[in-house]
Amino acid sequence: MTGILTEIRRAARGRRSTRYVCGSARRGSGFTLIELMIVITIIFILIGIAAARYDISVQRAKEATLKTDLAVMRQAIDNYTLDKEAAPQSLDDLANPQAPYLREVPTDPMTHQKDWHTDYGDLVMSPDQTNNGIVDVHSSSTAVSRTDGTAYNTW
Repeated sequence: MTGILTEIRRAARGRRSTRYVCGSARRGSGFTLIELMIVITIIFILIGIAAARYDISVQRAKEATLKTDLAVMRQAIDNYTLDKEAAPQSLDDLANPQAPYLREVPTDPMTHQKDWHTDYGDLVMSPDQTNNGIVDVHSSSTAVSRTDGTAYNTW
């Protein structure tokens, strides 16, 4: 009989030692509330960092698109002026179906509209040029670049 009582006591001690961890009782193998809160906090911090980086990458992509669009439109203005011996009077002249220098006037990535600011002048590109017109194009956005601190309408 003593052997059975000893076995029961050993089993009870063994169960108790696996059940109590650091002085607190654990009911199964789940996580405590504080552990879950720490993990969720870390996840939110990582999401915040990723969202900020995503916003910066979107802004850089818009700036790269703006620079490319401006370069393409300026090249089209120069080609139109040299070919026609007259500067274009509007950006729509560059997208004319009879002589397309652009497929379409691009949308300004900063304002999300086709509201480009055009500079008119008397720049003569060839001796045969007969009239004046658009010599340069800029964004209509008054926002300032976060990367270099200049206004988009000065690019």
